Amino acid sequence: MKSLLFLFSCFHRLGCQLKNLAYDRELLKPKRAPIPVISIGNINFGGTEKTPLVMELVAFLVKRGLKTALISRGYKGAWERKGGVLSNGKRILGTWKEGGDEPYLVALRLPQAGIFIGQERLRSCQKAKELGFEIAVLDDGFQHRRLYRSLDIVLYNPAEKIALREPVTSLKRADILLIKKRAEFPEMPKLKRLLSPENIFEYSVRNAGFSRVETRQMLGEDAFRGKRILAFCGIARPERFISLLKESGADVVFCFKFPDHHPYSEFSLRKIAKKFHELKPEAVVTTEKDTVKIASAKEFLEEIPAYALRIGLNLEQEFYNRILSFLQTIK
Repeated sequence: MKSLLFLFSCFHRLGCQLKNLAYDRELLKPKRAPIPVISIGNINFGGTEKTPLVMELVAFLVKRGLKTALISRGYKGAWERKGGVLSNGKRILGTWKEGGDEPYLVALRLPQAGIFIGQERLRSCQKAKELGFEIAVLDDGFQHRRLYRSLDIVLYNPAEKIALREPVTSLKRADILLIKKRAEFPEMPKLKRLLSPENIFEYSVRNAGFSRVETRQMLGEDAFRGKRILAFCGIARPERFISLLKESGADVVFCFKFPDHHPYSEFSLRKIAKKFHELKPEAVVTTEKDTVKIASAKEFLEEIPAYALRIGLNLEQEFYNRILSFLQTIK
């Protein structure tokens, strides 16, 4: 599997390098949106906490009184090709099947934000402007060079050596680099040659508590310490989810690892329920992204106590100061 991923990564990197060369030599030029755009992206394939950062940043902007729009492709959603407005900042106008699971989660967590879906990100920004939004956060935008961005934030996990979308040298395009913390970090001198040290920050992932799926009632981060739980998820890097559960003190007796963006058919839910009754754990725990797809499964939720692990990020204050400095430039 790793060899196939490496080959795919090599071809993907080659394609990105050719595209980047065309933009760097101005053979292709990005188009400007009618509102400032902050892009959040990465060079790793999946699993670098883009969605938690999107929610942190959108919440930060909303708290400062900015009408903020999330611009997302809506991966695997019905509106991915044609586009659509998942939320107008007042109410949710679609489902996770239409807008995609991650944008729908953002809409639930941050109802004041507009959520605009579709491959044509410029069109989404134009629609956001028409509806009165003042600033856009572009999800997974580092490789989407067709759209000009006012600020490029890139997450990078140096532990990942194989599954890279672009070469590490591409990080020099970033305005802000967020590096996942490690005990040892020999790559830092190399990165400081690509970017100014004042634009490089570290982040770590934290357990932000658990919520009951059907009620969304929050419990503390130690809610399952010493308790036997059955876990399931449909994400790119399930080992990170399991690791966080174990760090919280939970005894993970079994974990179903479904493909990323798994839709959870009745068959999948029956498999989980069967294993629950076999092992008799105290609860079932999944990710927030997965809960949007099982929230309507009333029979399953009445039968089984299901909870979601909420992921948070520890970000340096200097990172937020850098965002505030940027906001001063666009006023």
